[in-house]
Amino acid sequence: MAGKKRGRRLEAGYAELIGAGIVAFLLACAPARAQEPAHPFDAGPGEPNANSNAPPPMPVEQIIQKFSQREEELKRERENFTYQQTFMIQTVDFDGNVDGEYRLSSDIVFTPQGKRYEKITDAPAPTLARILLTQQDLDDLEHIQPFVLTPDKLSQYDVKYVGQEQVDELATYVFDVGPKKIEKNQRYFQGRIWVDSRDMEIVKTYGKAVPDIIKKNSENVFPRFETIRENIEGTYWFPTYTHADDYLHFTTGNIHIRMTVRYKNYKRFGSTYKFGTPTEVKPQDKPEKP
Repeated sequence: MAGKKRGRRLEAGYAELIGAGIVAFLLACAPARAQEPAHPFDAGPGEPNANSNAPPPMPVEQIIQKFSQREEELKRERENFTYQQTFMIQTVDFDGNVDGEYRLSSDIVFTPQGKRYEKITDAPAPTLARILLTQQDLDDLEHIQPFVLTPDKLSQYDVKYVGQEQVDELATYVFDVGPKKIEKNQRYFQGRIWVDSRDMEIVKTYGKAVPDIIKKNSENVFPRFETIRENIEGTYWFPTYTHADDYLHFTTGNIHIRMTVRYKNYKRFGSTYKFGTPTEVKPQDKPEKP
């Protein structure tokens, strides 16, 4: 894991790669074998509990206003960086063995003219047999796993102060976050966020993408995930790892999945301008869906 400026670190706490959850869509032939263990998330919107529920030194509304403004700055600033992104999802059988996998690696880069785009660098043939990815998977990978709570999104969410917690070297404020209302065809984050009390930025999130999409002939459900951020250039906390190890509930049974997203090698591109989200992917580089 990359070090942070000013000697401040947020440890991911994983020996192996950790990464992001993304939704999975059940194939009709999926067997029902795995049994799901109990999980603290089932008891509430986030985990773990905050160390202290003492009131903060400033009004809660002021904290929310400050960190949402910093999130807006972060969102704008991250669009001026190149980085590498690796996504992996695996299904795990009853014996704990991986029985299917999907991997996709890409570079977020710029053309000489300053146009930002995604270049696929590695896309092995997928071996997933019990699930398949959907458009919601891709949308969540871009917007929900690296969740950013900007001022324009505050009206969509209930943000509740939970308390204060020490996360490695960081003193943080803890909030539970969830959508006020589910609009059709919209995706939301529901869970818990940790806000650094010094930089007033989100440094960790834990939760899931909502809503699950249940229809007559299909079930599209979403795992719980944790996203870790790191301090880049001593100024902003960018997402670097997302991790999910969860059981997806289907009417035919549960499927154990593991997912990873890794963002690395952040490098600033030229001057600070807003170029927009990456949109250009060459057709010959697009992987086939499993």
